[in-house]
Amino acid sequence: MIEPHKLNQLQPGQKRRKLALTFGALERDVDGIPEKGNEYNFKSIPRAEYIKKLISIVIQDEELPPESKAQLEEVLEREPFDEKRACNLARNNLLAIIGTFPAEWDLIIAPHASPLDEKGLVKQRDFFPGVFVYAEDIRSPFNCGSIFRTAEAMGAEKVLISPMCIDPNHPKALRSGMGCIETIGFERKSIPELEEFAREKELPIFVLETGGSDIEEFEFPQRGICIIGSEELGVSPQALNVASYGRVSIPMKGLKASLNVGVAYGILMQAWVRKLTEKDS
Repeated sequence: MIEPHKLNQLQPGQKRRKLALTFGALERDVDGIPEKGNEYNFKSIPRAEYIKKLISIVIQDEELPPESKAQLEEVLEREPFDEKRACNLARNNLLAIIGTFPAEWDLIIAPHASPLDEKGLVKQRDFFPGVFVYAEDIRSPFNCGSIFRTAEAMGAEKVLISPMCIDPNHPKALRSGMGCIETIGFERKSIPELEEFAREKELPIFVLETGGSDIEEFEFPQRGICIIGSEELGVSPQALNVASYGRVSIPMKGLKASLNVGVAYGILMQAWVRKLTEKDS
């Protein structure tokens, strides 16, 4: 957090970036999940009044469109004052001026049960041991990043990728991955190498593909590797051959009956984790 009067000493671009970050930190503080070291701690002024002072600074920005200025002025006058909505509206208007999409800044650090170091950072990820995804020939960097983000969020141990998969360190993959590519890590393996990896760790392999068991009826393994295929071609015949545990499908009703691979993997992981949690309980 920064004192309001100090913001006026910054150059316009730096001021906008600092304000956007501060509003993001304030949103998390309002939600009760502040990042370590970014809790609201000004004892001389209530948080709501602090937010109002920052919004007043945003309203003075010469590049703020008139309609956005009117919105922020209306939020300031409304009673009761909605702190979170005010922060969110101000932040999004700032990001529009900066030219940055909100999704690039929206990674919320949720509370973790994992042990923390002296700086308040998680020492070790909490995950389901033996839960892996194998991304085969994913060519879109955005889809690649999305898969990593879902895998990390839902507790996969690691992401495995095929030799023809896009480099996860592609700038667009890193953007959509929101830091999860560095957090969860990955290994690149061919299908024979994947099969050997599964054999060594005694992991069953199954695929997410059409023509399989309904996702609600599929008996997910306690540990295993799920193969997801490319956007255009799906899972390869070679990958299907090594998936001895079976095939799981997402029932659909639409005319296209088609899902983005990142979305489909998110549905799959939610179902798998639900079954794992049910078994544990």
